Amino acid sequence: MTIQKQPHATTGVTIPARIGDSTEINYGEAPAPDFGPLARDKIPVRAMKESDLTGIVAIDRRITGGDRSTYFQERMIEALYESDVRVSLVAEREGRPIGFIMARVDLGEFGRFEPTAVLDTIGVDPDCRNQGVGRALLSQLLINLGILRIERVRTEIDWRDHELMGFLDHCGFLPSPELCFDRLVE
Repeated sequence: MTIQKQPHATTGVTIPARIGDSTEINYGEAPAPDFGPLARDKIPVRAMKESDLTGIVAIDRRITGGDRSTYFQERMIEALYESDVRVSLVAEREGRPIGFIMARVDLGEFGRFEPTAVLDTIGVDPDCRNQGVGRALLSQLLINLGILRIERVRTEIDWRDHELMGFLDHCGFLPSPELCFDRLVE
């Protein structure tokens, strides 16, 4: 089959003309300008390991201004030793963590079977913000979960955390149709 290239009438860009029932694609040509490297291609992302705890706590301390080392110790134990599937990740630069995402696979609750992952926490070193670290972590997590046939990722955030809400919105998260209620027990 022969492909004839003709300039497009309005843009002047040369495009292949259809001959017969299909068009061959020449994969040897340069990619279209709207394709580029993905965030996870530029930032090394790997499985979380126990030795990452100190770096994760340090990143969180820089973000929150507080010490939540006990919280992260508990999440680390859960992520590495109590979960059937390890999905938590760390982004690193020059051998040190610059971001992390802690998640777990949840196959259902409240009597429903639903292959879901729960994103517990995500953090990026403030010096590395707006460099694609968060997108690289989330992108790799979604790839890994897709391979496991997980259908949904859910998370809970403080409704006043506009920065995180904007990030999640930009990454395709939507508000859940379900509301979570809690009440203090007196």
